[in-house]
Amino acid sequence: MKYIFEIKIKIGHTVEEYAAAWKRGSEIIQQKSGARNTRLHRKIGDPNTLLAIAEWESKEARDKVMAELESVDEVTHKIVYEHHKFGEFIKIGEYEDAEWEVVP
Repeated sequence: MKYIFEIKIKIGHTVEEYAAAWKRGSEIIQQKSGARNTRLHRKIGDPNTLLAIAEWESKEARDKVMAELESVDEVTHKIVYEHHKFGEFIKIGEYEDAEWEVVP
């Protein structure tokens, strides 16, 4: 499944700050069972807007990991959620893996 959200960088912060914090947190999350990968894309024509796509084995796996991360030690919690102070999130949605695909 894909978890997709848009990020608007907060005034006074940069995309680079957000991306660095996002990467540190994502490296922890990607070690968890069910995590497949995550990508961060910059919007063409709007450099302060990003699109994040996280791929998971299933919605249940993602929900379980995110619930577990709420009760981790303070240092880990800070690393995983630090990027929130740099950007505002707009959840686009949760999507099943592709049923239809055309590749070259």
